[in-house]
Amino acid sequence: MKILANDGISKSGIEVLAQAGFEVLTTTVAQEQLANYINKHNIDVLLVRSATSVRKELIDSCPSLKIIGRGGVGMDNIDVEYARSKDIHVINTPEASSQSVAELVFAHLFGGVRFLYDSNRNMPLDGDSQFKSLKKNYAKGVELRGKTLGIIGFGRIGRDVAKIALGIGMKVIASDKFVGKADIKVEFYNGQFINVEILTEPTDEILKKADFITLHVPLQSEYVISEKEFSLMKDGVGIINAARGGVIDEVALVNAMESGKVAFAGLDTFEQEPTPAIQVLMNGQMSLTPHIGAATNEAQDRIGTELAVQIISILKVEKS
Repeated sequence: MKILANDGISKSGIEVLAQAGFEVLTTTVAQEQLANYINKHNIDVLLVRSATSVRKELIDSCPSLKIIGRGGVGMDNIDVEYARSKDIHVINTPEASSQSVAELVFAHLFGGVRFLYDSNRNMPLDGDSQFKSLKKNYAKGVELRGKTLGIIGFGRIGRDVAKIALGIGMKVIASDKFVGKADIKVEFYNGQFINVEILTEPTDEILKKADFITLHVPLQSEYVISEKEFSLMKDGVGIINAARGGVIDEVALVNAMESGKVAFAGLDTFEQEPTPAIQVLMNGQMSLTPHIGAATNEAQDRIGTELAVQIISILKVEKS
């Protein structure tokens, strides 16, 4: 059986699939050529990440497909219910990238409170001639310890964010309409750990209380954070979006930054991917990354292996 990993797959995932007798193709096929390629090579399994879309038209055009796999959590780029109505299995890897995304949240947070997003731009330009003035410009950083982190969306990623926050001494509050409470296990050296129970609160309470806010929700039919929500926040709040483009109203975000309501923002996802708005890209208070939350070696190994195990399990059951 043939598997097309159109957006790539880790070496470990390929090895697991090869040992089980599958042929793995890693050719990156352009979206408009994908149906022809799948049919020509009689592909059984299509694996994608965020670059490739699997919509109704592609599904209808490719009768050989038995499994569609998404390397990651969100499946916004796949017509999931339609595929399943055609008896195609749709799988993803909801746990594999949680730690990597959580660590990126804190890369943006640590960089934000110490102005690294700006100093890394200006030091190469003026560090040799304006050192003292730059030092003065960046001399009003704050510590994360003791501050309140509001987590909107308390699934796997939100809970991994909470673990890091608790580990560095932050206060954690969270909201999630599907989660009432969660036990967060913070592990230390030599098998030591603590358990912290966190009760979720209404989102409005999170907005009012938090010094920093991070979002971990799927794509919604409307903004999670827009003008009204910004008005509820503390002045000087920091906000991070490593979830999905479109959960924050970027026009309202830029306005909130210009008014001083938001001190800085860290964005890994954007409303207009893959061509983010110029107003966002050029804003000096933005810490920006190009949707790399899951882009660590460790996460990609876990994603590849998890997909491989699921594929083998599904197809073995079908054979039997």
